[in-house]
Order: sequence, then structure tokens, then C-alpha cells
Amino acid sequence: MQTVVLGTSGTTAQDVIAVARHGARVELSQEALQALADARAIVDALAAKPEPVYGVSTGFGALATRHISHELRAQLQRNIVRSHAAGMGPRVEREVVRALMFLRLKTVASGHTGVRPEVAQTMADLLNAGITPVVHEYGSLGCSGDLAPLSHCALALMGEGDAEGPDGTVRPAGELLAEHGIAPVELREKEGLALLNGTDGMLGMLVMALADLDTLYKTADITAALSLEALLGTDKVLRPELHAIRPHPGQGASAANMLAVLKGSGLTGHFQADEAPRVQDAYSIRCAPQVAGAGRDTLAHARLVAERELASAVDNPVVLRDGRVESNGNFHGAPVAYVLDFLAIAAADLGSIAERRTDRLLDKNRSHGLPPFLADDAGVDSGLMIAQYTQAALVSEMKRLAVPASADSIPSSAMQEDHVSMGWSAARKLRTAIGNLNRILAVELYAATRGIELRHGLTPAPASQAAIEALREAGVQGPGPDRFLAPDLEAADVFVRSGKLVAAVETVTGPLA
Repeated sequence: MQTVVLGTSGTTAQDVIAVARHGARVELSQEALQALADARAIVDALAAKPEPVYGVSTGFGALATRHISHELRAQLQRNIVRSHAAGMGPRVEREVVRALMFLRLKTVASGHTGVRPEVAQTMADLLNAGITPVVHEYGSLGCSGDLAPLSHCALALMGEGDAEGPDGTVRPAGELLAEHGIAPVELREKEGLALLNGTDGMLGMLVMALADLDTLYKTADITAALSLEALLGTDKVLRPELHAIRPHPGQGASAANMLAVLKGSGLTGHFQADEAPRVQDAYSIRCAPQVAGAGRDTLAHARLVAERELASAVDNPVVLRDGRVESNGNFHGAPVAYVLDFLAIAAADLGSIAERRTDRLLDKNRSHGLPPFLADDAGVDSGLMIAQYTQAALVSEMKRLAVPASADSIPSSAMQEDHVSMGWSAARKLRTAIGNLNRILAVELYAATRGIELRHGLTPAPASQAAIEALREAGVQGPGPDRFLAPDLEAADVFVRSGKLVAAVETVTGPLA
């Protein structure tokens, strides 16, 4: 099993994926343990002074003016966790919670939070034991951190609340900790606050979204190329010299991918003899690299923001190396929230253009000789008519999901926290949008491969043929009379989601950009 070692300087997207999705073990480096001990010594020294220090010997938020006596401080830390664990709604996914926990541990390991080494080790122990606290859909405003989600995780560290065990069963967290020999933590000054105050939930979902979208943008280049073939389009618009004079990196990469997929095709530019000459293909075909390329460039910007956040220590107050404990606003989720919304907009547009290509494949007036709805016996058979309805419904929802969450703000904490990012909400809707985009591209793949197979006597590109064969091996049937369509579409969705489409094509093309 892979082991991820956390130091003081942040982590990588690959490590987040390894822990969240693949169950990698987590260890704290000696450097991190020393930094934790050094920062804790600073907090302990401040806690012993009579002067109030925010987060150490005061209340929080709008209650920050109250000085808390020594005998009440442990209770204060327990109370902030219990009171802030106020989430509602359905559980969020296990991988999201693991990312959330790992990224909070990343900031704790930086030595800027004042948390004791033994608390950090318990956080790692929970991850390594496969104990996943129950976190709910609603409760984060994306400012002062993902407070409610992180509070539910901190509650489990205290042996309270519910958690999912490694067998997938939800049980009291205290029972699960006892079974794995993990002692619940007794929080001390600042520790409760330090466990709650980060952008970890929205950041974890951003990191996983970037990984998923990287595959989906390659998938979209493939399905666009397959649709171009099925529609007998021209690949001349993909030539590198045309994209060099508008040098957006993503556009050039998408065009190169499509050209690689189409290499050796016997369908491109093979116009029907009985139709009027075609000067240009429709925008949904001709402009595929421009649209997908703009999305790719948005991904690159989002990746840069994620990398910066992964290198950050997000807490309030923070312990500085010179011994100061300073209040700040680094917990505000705006940088992450914006790019989550940008990605939802780009994904919606990518889904929209894919649906337009599918519709063109099904329309006998625009498909250049394909049967209506790609049906076996049009009229008796409806073909893929309603598959496009499903795709259109998904596109319509994606347009609604593209409405930015980060443009909203709602004041909280008696107007002390009067501007919030809504980054958690942006991340949640992006996850839904990514699932929809996968389904939309699966429908285009289903239609385009059927269209290619109905071009009797014409030979597709070797990469296209590899895609078709892999899809058929995955149990997705080809042309024929009407049948129960939902299982085929579901199998196509799983096929795309698994990355097997990209893998099949890359056996011919080599790695796509």
C-alpha cells in the first residue's frame, strides 16, 4: 500500500487522490512532528499569560471579546466542535471526507496551527484505520473554513458522533476508535478551532474534479473526432498551422488530439455524392477544439490555484515562526470558490456542444445520409431518439449548475462574518456537473460509434476502431432493432468513467495531451 508522508510544506494533488480514493496510508515526517511541538510550545506560553489571545484564551467569531478562564478552556474547545457539528442533509461521499481530513492534517502538520503532535497523529490514525466520519451536505458557507463538515470530523476524533467503519457500516465513532486501539483526543487551547478553520472540503473536491475533468476533456476530444467521422466531416480544420495563429494552449492540444484520433480515417471529407457540396462543417464540429480548448485553459488556471492552496497553511489565528499568534483572513474560500464555478461553466459548455453533435447525428436532414435517429427501421424503430432527450435533460441541468455559487454571499455570526465564499456549494454542484458531463459524453460516444458502423463500405481510423471494439467488449451493443436502451447507456457511462475509452484510443495514438 502506498504511504504518503506529510511534511511542513504542503502536499500534492497526487497525494490527495492517493489518500482520498485509494486508501493510501499517512505518516507525519520528523520535520512535521518537530514543527508541531515548537508551535505548541508557543501556544502553551501564550495560554499561561493573563492577557487574552484570540483562539487561545477567548471565545470565537462574534464572541471573541470574552476572556476564557483556564478551567473552562478545555470545555470551550469541546463545545466549539460539538456546536459547530451542525450539518444537515444526506451524507457526502467517503472520498470527499477522506480528502477533507487529509487536507486539514496537511495544514496542522505545517506547524502554524498550534495543535499538539498527538492530536495530529490521531488524525492520521483515523485515516489509516479507514474510519470516515459522517459529514452532511449542508453546513458550510465556505468562510471561516468548511466549519460544519470539519466539525463532524473533529467530533469523531473526540470519540463522539457517527462514523463509517472500513466495512462500510455506520456506527458510533467511539466504538470504532476503541476497536482500532485509538484513544479519543482531549482538546486543549486553540485545538478545537484549529481543526475547523480551513478550505479543506472545497479544496479536496477541486483536486478530485481536476483529475476527473482531465480524463473527460480527453474523452470529449475523442467523441468529437468520432462524431466528425460519422458525419463525414473534414479534418482539415484541425491542422496545427491553423491553431498556431491563435495560440491558446488548450485549443492546440484539443485539435492535436482529434487529429491523432482521426489519423488514417477513410471517412473524413468523404461527402455523399447526391448532396450539395459542403463548404464547411457546422460549428459543433468545426469549433470543437476552440470550445474544449477554452475549457482546458480554465483547467490549467484552476490547477494553479489548487497547487497554491495545497502549499498553504489555512487557519485563524496562525502561529508564526517568530512566536506571534496572529489573526487573519486566509480561511476565506474565494480563490477556490471562483475556479470551482469557472469549471462548472466550462463543463456545461462542453456538454452543450457534445449534445449538438449528437442531435446532428440523429437528424436525417443534417446527418449526410445516416438513417433517421440511427434507427434500424425508422418508424417501426425509434432508434436513439430518446437517448438524445436524456442527454438534453442533462445539458439543461448543467446550465443551471453553471450559475455561480461564489457570486452569492449571506452574512452569519451576528454580522461578524458578513461576507462568505459559498465555495463548498460551488464544489458540490461541480461534482454533480461532472457526473452529468460523463453521461452526456457517453451518449455522444454511443451515437457516434453507431453512426460510424452504419457507414457501410467506409473504414474508420484505427484509433476509432479501437474505441468501437473496446466499447463493444464492455457490453455496449451496436446498431440493430430497438431494445431496452437504458442498460446500454449505463454501460457506456461506466465505460467512459473508467477511463477505458481514453486507454483504448491511446493504444493506437500514444498518450493524448
